[in-house]
Amino acid sequence: MNVLVTGSTGFIGAQLCKALVERGHKVRAFHRATSNLRLIADLPVEHVVGDLTQPETVRAAFTDIEVVFHVAAQFGSSGRDQPGRMYTVTVEGTRAVMQAALESGVRRVVHTSSVAAMGVPERSPVDGEMNAISSLDESHTWNFRPDFWPFGYAKYLAELEAQKAIAQGLDVVIVNPSVVFGAGDIYRQDSSIVMQVARRKLNVLVEGGLNAVHIQDVVDGQLAALECGRTGERYILGGENLSFVELVRKIAAVVGAPVPNLVLPGDLVSSLAGVILPLEPFLDLPVSASDLRLAGYHFYYDTRKAQVELGLLPPRPITDAFTEAYQWFTQ
Repeated sequence: MNVLVTGSTGFIGAQLCKALVERGHKVRAFHRATSNLRLIADLPVEHVVGDLTQPETVRAAFTDIEVVFHVAAQFGSSGRDQPGRMYTVTVEGTRAVMQAALESGVRRVVHTSSVAAMGVPERSPVDGEMNAISSLDESHTWNFRPDFWPFGYAKYLAELEAQKAIAQGLDVVIVNPSVVFGAGDIYRQDSSIVMQVARRKLNVLVEGGLNAVHIQDVVDGQLAALECGRTGERYILGGENLSFVELVRKIAAVVGAPVPNLVLPGDLVSSLAGVILPLEPFLDLPVSASDLRLAGYHFYYDTRKAQVELGLLPPRPITDAFTEAYQWFTQ
């Protein structure tokens, strides 16, 4: 089968290309001229240079393509360094991909979104503290200030572009990975929490939590979505729900680093984000200042829909992903 992969040189896209090649598919890797090809340099794929912000290059890549995996997006937290680029790449780029898919008559598009597109979990006061109510599922929708989380909002808007194409008759399945760990996270070596812990840059922890998933579980989910996903449906590709304290403890055990004893209240940290943001260029923070607005939330997800409908196996132990990520980063 002739398969087009956008975002082919990134963390998820490169691993997907490898899996597709191993399954005997002919892969066309769409990427920019300036993309780092390290992760796919040794793969027998057809390279097509283009840019999601240039629709004519997107359309040209669709010749004789049967299936599309749209993985590309602009990553980052605040987008302050390149105003508007996150919207242009992630939202308008998705629009260009969906339009090209409609025009070329591809059989199916698997759109890789993110759990970030679902917004934030509801919180309610319990004993004077703010706690997560429950795990989110695919029915949850955007409910947060766009300027407080530009990446999440852009992914939400990109999903709307996919839904518009579905309404026009395009067969699209959406997958929503959680926070992905494993070998090959080429663009986030310095910002990865694995290396932050290994380099002893985390002196304090913050209340809250997230869902962490192994990169191979994400790839398995993408491939299963191609074969088994229902048109127009979203599928959360997740692993383990962990508090930030549990997350750091597991990583610390892998990298042989100490675990900070001080845990700050999430509400306190999020309230300080606006004050810290202008000072960010002068501070050596382990995370983006804009990410501090998300402190205190427990981003936990229910993955039963994907497991049942896509036939996925139980997720791999997340400590395996931490180990593989650390080994890859240090090598």
